[in-house]
This record gives sequence, C-alpha cells and structure tokens, in this order.
Amino acid sequence: MNLFYTILYYFQKRGFEVCRRIAERLGIRARVVRTSFIYLTFVTLGFGFALYLFVAFWLRIKDLIYTKRTSVFDL
Repeated sequence: MNLFYTILYYFQKRGFEVCRRIAERLGIRARVVRTSFIYLTFVTLGFGFALYLFVAFWLRIKDLIYTKRTSVFDL
C-alpha cells in the first residue's frame, strides 16, 4: 500500500498540471475540470484521455518555447 501512495504522490507533485492550468485560465476550480475530464473519458470511450494527453503535450511545448527570462542577458 505504501508503494501506491508513493506513486500517487509522485504524479501529484510532478504531473502535467493540465487541469490546474485550465482551471486558472477559466477561473473555476481544478476539481471541476478534473471531474469533467473523467466524465468525458467515460462518455466518449477514451476521447477525454486522448484530449488530456494532447493538451499536456501542447502545454509542455508552449512552456519550452515561451520561457520566462529574468533579464535581457538570459538570451
């Protein structure tokens, strides 16, 4: 059981944070977004999970391209 909680903590700490970022953008709770993804996955037989992975990949690429620089000399 301890292994399960270790894996769960790892994904919560270092996950993609897709739901949190979408929730911040829309101004709603992350819990609502997570629940929506879960329902969408069950209703559409996996499309919600595919959409989640696509958004995670897109956000990761966006973060790599648009890095926040602290000064002009970080180029």
